[in-house]
Amino acid sequence: MAGSDVASRLSILHPAGALSTKANPFGKDVANLELFRALARHGGFEQLDILSQKQLAEADLRAALLDRGDQATRIVAASVLNTALPAQSGALLRGQPDLFDIAWIRRAQAGDRAYSLLGLVHTIAPPFMRQLMAMASVGPVQPWDAVICTSPSVRDAVARMYAEWGEHLAERTGGKPPPQPQLPIVPLGVDGAAFAAMADRPEARARRRAALGLADEDILALWVGRLSFFEKAFPQPMFRALQRAAQDTGAKITFALAGWFPTELDRGRYEQAARACAPDVTIRFLDGNDRELLGELWAASDLFLSLVDNIQETFGITPLEAMAAGLPVVASDWDGYRYTMRDGVEAFLIPTLGGPPGGLGATMTARHVFEIDSYQTFVGTVAQFTAVHIGRAAAAIAELIRSPELRRKMGAAGRARVAGTFDWPVVVAQYQALLDELAAIRAAAKDPPARRKTNPVKGDPFNDFAGFPTLIASLDLPLRVATGMGAADVLKTRDTELDQAFGYWRASLDDCAEAVRLVAAGKAASVREVLLAFPQEKRRPMELGLLWLAKQGFLDWLE
Repeated sequence: MAGSDVASRLSILHPAGALSTKANPFGKDVANLELFRALARHGGFEQLDILSQKQLAEADLRAALLDRGDQATRIVAASVLNTALPAQSGALLRGQPDLFDIAWIRRAQAGDRAYSLLGLVHTIAPPFMRQLMAMASVGPVQPWDAVICTSPSVRDAVARMYAEWGEHLAERTGGKPPPQPQLPIVPLGVDGAAFAAMADRPEARARRRAALGLADEDILALWVGRLSFFEKAFPQPMFRALQRAAQDTGAKITFALAGWFPTELDRGRYEQAARACAPDVTIRFLDGNDRELLGELWAASDLFLSLVDNIQETFGITPLEAMAAGLPVVASDWDGYRYTMRDGVEAFLIPTLGGPPGGLGATMTARHVFEIDSYQTFVGTVAQFTAVHIGRAAAAIAELIRSPELRRKMGAAGRARVAGTFDWPVVVAQYQALLDELAAIRAAAKDPPARRKTNPVKGDPFNDFAGFPTLIASLDLPLRVATGMGAADVLKTRDTELDQAFGYWRASLDDCAEAVRLVAAGKAASVREVLLAFPQEKRRPMELGLLWLAKQGFLDWLE
């Protein structure tokens, strides 16, 4: 086990490499980027390691993660297969909850107690993702590892899944449920000061409201995020609630939905629903990728509306952004929303109604698992049969419309809530505490039994398929130069593309030619003798170099 202080360093597994978001980003990608930036800027780490599938320039990583003047934090780029850096830092964090494969590579290369693994839950709705998470129970995941849940509802659902899966494994094997990772609750965060600065601009408020044709007394309600009825929220409950509020108060209401549609067909569906459900409300669909426009909308709006109904949603970052901007929120009483917002304080939480267990839900899942229905159809179907109370939502909106003082009071409460609980420095301190806690568990533990160092399902192909070839290239395998061949013939393959395919695994052509010379001169007559003629660091590549030489007919291995 590494003896370094985990609070001074952290390794992050980010296979995609790029620390930026493209247009129409998914929430998890934005959340991961903001989390990594917050850890870099507020974590006080001496070094952050970014492990990726790609070759990354450390200067680019610094620009993406750190404030311009920060020279204290070292940023190191390395391969996803690097276990030495996590062993030195004591922890490896990834922005998804799948720990199975990285637990196996930790065991094979560094040992189970070398460092802690931390995965982050963004959604638990996809059956495929739930299966990936469940595999932690059959891999070498340990009690000093963690699957971070962003809300109590997520933690409870994940704990139930692990418990039921563990019971199944115990029943299946006649044993007992396997160890589980820790399931701490650590929320996502926001940059409270940045959103407050965007919102507290009277000139921006006046400019955007004028562009939308709003008078001072008119009401602007705001939604921010993907405009996806199948993965975020069916819009009809929001449209109907606004329509009722407009009728009850006589107010002129504009509803700005700042986001992006999966397809232009979806825009037409939203427009049709708006005409049918909210004929007296002005509905505006605005570009959520336009950061300047979005900043002005935070300043111009009077309330934030988010009646999500989808099991894809587990936390909900945009209501936090609204709170940081000082807006009162009307949101569904749903999952992470009820954790981040307090009903009647900074938000009105609107009751929701889910479908009954034991009915057609299992068939919905089966249709998706067997690829009859897409994932979008699966979660969209569940959402279509999840209700949000329109009457309560309309009453909450109307109450906010009638009382500018209530809007101000709830907006101020929202800012205070963010500052005390969800501002990034506060959240990062919880990550630091978690890292320390896991390190203490790891330090106090004994090495677990580990008869198998490698994953028996995803192991060494030369071992897994050892029964396929006639012979295995053992150290004592005899070698001789094939008739009519020599070192010069090896070098001639340099310009033949197929001969050089995957050549980065084997010894260089020059070293391969030297091996042929050694065998031809009688200085080496077996695999062992050839390997011993090369320095230690070249021996593994040379093992494959000898296989390649045999494949090309330069060396013969049969008596």
